[in-house]
Amino acid sequence: MYQTDNLSHSDAQAMIDAVRKNAEAAGKAICVAVADAHGELIAFLRMDGCQLPSVSIAQNKAFTAARERKESSEIGERMKETGFPMTNYGSLRYTGWGGGLPILHEGVVIGGIGVSGLSSEEDVELARAAVNLAGKQGRATPPGAEELRQERKGAAR
Repeated sequence: MYQTDNLSHSDAQAMIDAVRKNAEAAGKAICVAVADAHGELIAFLRMDGCQLPSVSIAQNKAFTAARERKESSEIGERMKETGFPMTNYGSLRYTGWGGGLPILHEGVVIGGIGVSGLSSEEDVELARAAVNLAGKQGRATPPGAEELRQERKGAAR
């Protein structure tokens, strides 16, 4: 048996709120998705005025970042360099556009965030700000997780 850390709904919502506030301050509309470590959706927001295709694109960016444990744009660059078809990854949800970032806790990917609706550079900037904010606030660590981890280490000895 092994233990894992997971994003909570409140972690995901805090990241979405950070992206929303930054987008609103810039007068822009986006979609933002937060997924678990398997790439499955935890929370999502489509701001008023955001284009409809951005709904699935944001979710696919979060999926790609979580599943591949790297930025979605890195997957896109690799596809360009190698000519390896994206469809060979086994799911049509994979995307190579920028704006999908993995969410790490203690060096382990625990989820992904995807932002869509602006340029890839702007999407990445918004996603990175949310990931950085979550890390600074310790939001990627569920309450009581460190104490539980220490208890388990002590019991295993």
